[in-house]
Amino acid sequence: MGAWVERFSGSPPSFMETVLLALKLTVALGILNVWVVRRTQSTAYRGQGAKTLREEFAVYGLPGWVFAPMGFLKVGLAVSLLLSIWVPAVTLPAALLLGAIMVVAFAMHLKVSDPVIKCLPSLAVLTMCVGIALL
Repeated sequence: MGAWVERFSGSPPSFMETVLLALKLTVALGILNVWVVRRTQSTAYRGQGAKTLREEFAVYGLPGWVFAPMGFLKVGLAVSLLLSIWVPAVTLPAALLLGAIMVVAFAMHLKVSDPVIKCLPSLAVLTMCVGIALL
């Protein structure tokens, strides 16, 4: 928490701190957008033409009970990334867990032979999670 407080007391953040903050915000707000704001809306990235997140899980052959726990986990990890702005110890576990979930998301798109464009969000979030973990 001290490093964040120092930012407001006069010393500007370094370039890498700014990149890390941007990555955390992008991933966290992106996940929250998908799971809170757009979960019932159609997007170009849903697997096999599913209209909602719940339909997408069904397309992948996942049992219905997986949907809610995965949603809570993803939203919780997104909130954890936001929290990590002030509590840096939360950063690595949140980024690693979310990255692992993105590997599975990518695999689900491959499982149903989705075109590459539908795989890009999971790959982008995975890449950003790796960046967060390494910074």
